[in-house]
Amino acid sequence: MNAASFPLVEAHGLARHYSVDAGLLRPKAVLRALDGVSFALAAGRTLAVVGESGSGKSTLARQVTMIEPPTAGRLEIDGADVAQADRSRRRRLRRTVQMVFQNPYASLNPRKTILRALEEPLVIHEPEFGAAARAERVRAMLARVGLEAAHAGRYPHMFSGGQRQRIAIARALMLAPRVVVADEPVSALDVSVQAQVLNLLMDLQDETQVAYLLISHNLAVVELIADEVLVMLLGRVVERAPKARLFAAPAHPYTRALLASTPRLDAPADAGDRAPIRGELPSPLVPPSGCAFRTRCPHATGACAEVVPPLEAIGPAHEAACIRWREVG
Repeated sequence: MNAASFPLVEAHGLARHYSVDAGLLRPKAVLRALDGVSFALAAGRTLAVVGESGSGKSTLARQVTMIEPPTAGRLEIDGADVAQADRSRRRRLRRTVQMVFQNPYASLNPRKTILRALEEPLVIHEPEFGAAARAERVRAMLARVGLEAAHAGRYPHMFSGGQRQRIAIARALMLAPRVVVADEPVSALDVSVQAQVLNLLMDLQDETQVAYLLISHNLAVVELIADEVLVMLLGRVVERAPKARLFAAPAHPYTRALLASTPRLDAPADAGDRAPIRGELPSPLVPPSGCAFRTRCPHATGACAEVVPPLEAIGPAHEAACIRWREVG
């Protein structure tokens, strides 16, 4: 396996469960925010994770950024098992994975100049650099994201939303990470600015071969930037496929319903047969038996309630967790 295809991030049966107080005199319930998620992400690639609110996307982001430990399963970053890493190795791994947050207005400290905000990772992780060297690296990074070196002395309130997100991207890249988790990176921006920020992310990826884990509900963004798509529902992966195949021939009824909810000018000919999602998302504390989508699926039968369908290979690099995918397609 060459370096370009070697996974930087690998998850094997990753799970994250929370104990939730169910009320007075009731036993605590278990919220399975992640339940057996597996994937691999290589350098220079973008894996998009999509699904409704409550599907487990943000929990997965917290796992990859090592904010929370997994309840079960294994997470490997740059070849190291995160759970087995000592404090020194974990510190190095945190340099490897950085994050771009959804809200550029909240992710920057209003009391710090841009210079102070961008040099902070260097102060923590590369203390051998002096103030002059740090300032030079900050100015160089601002130029890479399309801003001016003179902007380093300004405060966040002096920038537009799109400029602030460029600054947030610059901060994420200050330590030359190999993986960036982008959590809804353009959802808080005007539509006219979104394309500029997405183009910047793609240009930086071409330049540095950084890998992106993109968390998004916007399928138009996913279609533009992703290489592979992971579709999640109530903590489980229900479909995984290369972007082109998933958008052209989705196999799981849930994926088809998500795509039907997103207007597209170049929709395939059978897109008119797809219905958007109807009904309420089941409670993650009391999920349906069997397939988590069966209570809202127009193709569900009694068999769908009997067993949790495993991911099944249905084509080249394409998997779906649906016992009726042949009939649906």
